[in-house]
Amino acid sequence: MAKISYYTEEGLNKLKNELNDMKTKGRTAIAAQIAEARDKGDLSENAEYDAAKDAQGMHEMKIAKLEEIMSNARVIDESSIDTSQVAVLSKVKIKNRKNGMEVTYTLVSEEEADLKTGKISVGSPIGKGLLGKKVGETTEIKVPAGLMEFEVLDISRFSE
Repeated sequence: MAKISYYTEEGLNKLKNELNDMKTKGRTAIAAQIAEARDKGDLSENAEYDAAKDAQGMHEMKIAKLEEIMSNARVIDESSIDTSQVAVLSKVKIKNRKNGMEVTYTLVSEEEADLKTGKISVGSPIGKGLLGKKVGETTEIKVPAGLMEFEVLDISRFSE
């Protein structure tokens, strides 16, 4: 059974562009490497040719994986996001109960996650721990550093 992933319009377009680049520029570059290695003589003892063929196989595997992700990708309508509880594409402001630090995260799919821009995966420990929580609720989340307690301060839509 395929796993459906929800994306923003921007995130899905980024995936489409990456797939297109891999299919065009990526394949062309690898074909050129194979041709160059083939021109160097005996293929049975040509490590460069073997490496280029291996790279081609890996590249095609990445393309297939990306195509599978794209086939199960859905753009979520931001206006349909329920801000009464944390869900995919919710922007959540949380407070660490131990040190008082406040952080805002947007919960996104695995492929869109980017901590630098405040986007965390719904599959991450914090993402999983926040799903379904409402404003004012606290949750204990097991992270690599140990058990952390967070309070949900605010929930809004991704674009707000």
